[in-house]
Amino acid sequence: MNKINSNILSIGITLLLVLVVVISSLTTSNIVNTLQEEEQKKIELWAEATRQFILAGEDENIDLLLQVMEGNTTIPVYMVDTAYNLLLSRNVREPKRNVETFYVEKINELRATQEPIEVRISDSVMQYIYYEQSSTLRWLSYFPYIQLLVMLALAGLAAIALLMVQRSEKNSLWVGLSKETAHQLGTPISSLNAWNELLKATYPNDPLLPQMDEDIRRLQMIAERFSKIGSQPTLEQHEVLPVVQSAIDYMRARTSSKIEYKLAIGDGLLAIGDGARAMLCAPLFEWVIENICKNAIDSMEGKGSITIEVRREAKGKIYIDITDTGKGIDRRNFKRIFQPGYTSKKRGWGLGLSLGKRIIENYHRGKLFVKQSQLGVGTTFRIVLEQTKDC
Repeated sequence: MNKINSNILSIGITLLLVLVVVISSLTTSNIVNTLQEEEQKKIELWAEATRQFILAGEDENIDLLLQVMEGNTTIPVYMVDTAYNLLLSRNVREPKRNVETFYVEKINELRATQEPIEVRISDSVMQYIYYEQSSTLRWLSYFPYIQLLVMLALAGLAAIALLMVQRSEKNSLWVGLSKETAHQLGTPISSLNAWNELLKATYPNDPLLPQMDEDIRRLQMIAERFSKIGSQPTLEQHEVLPVVQSAIDYMRARTSSKIEYKLAIGDGLLAIGDGARAMLCAPLFEWVIENICKNAIDSMEGKGSITIEVRREAKGKIYIDITDTGKGIDRRNFKRIFQPGYTSKKRGWGLGLSLGKRIIENYHRGKLFVKQSQLGVGTTFRIVLEQTKDC
């Protein structure tokens, strides 16, 4: 699923949810308005039945009036006199304490929000009726908001599901690309091994042969690294500083003398052997260090210094800061540089930092990010690892 299709799907789902919410809200609003009118008529009928009941003589049949009055079992009703003193209440849930205060406050509240229904007993006696919505109508009026929250939750779940699908597709692409690369490297590496053995037999004393052995082993390690992408690598407890030193030594031997490498030992980590350990897949971890250094060399255009500082924090974290003296990175690109395909170079696929971030965060449960950068001054990348508990 490409990005355009994903955006179209997201917009479509959003519009559908909005349409459902709008239609439901309008329908519910119409129902609420109809029920409000019905309750208004019901209370007016109840008020008239109450008036006739009060005026009824002893010999008049009041059964129908009682049925009407008792038929209201859901709508809270308050009958007051002209001084707004409570005469009668029905379907009201009274508090256990301060009942009189409760009724005074409730009647004042209703007076401020609605016109009363008049019940004229005689020319000189007038009573008023106030009422509240029934609990059913009150909950129904809340329904559109509840539905909106449900729709938002569903939209959030849909967005999460879409992101998971996209991430799964990206992971599948990475795995396929990596394993195919490892497979393609296998054949030339085997040929190089054969040629190297032939050269050893023909020129046993050639001083360049050991270096060729080392480079072939390095190619085999690179192929092995690619083959590990997509499968959970085996993590072993390693002292971090020697692994970092090994990556630096490899890069120093294969880059220009114009590139200066400095290993700065932080306050929390004094020297190799001090015991700052973490669970690592050493070949993959060295690969990350190498990729960051290669990006730094490109940024410095082959001349400058790379400083790597390793230190241990009291909270069980190990920080590895890799600082170069290159061109720097615009703050707006701090996250973009880790996206596959992003590169500022004329040549290259822009995969090194993206792979590095996946290796650190997916396999080592750490973090890799741009700590700081200044255009024309340089950049610092930070790797954060969890220190093993037995340190």
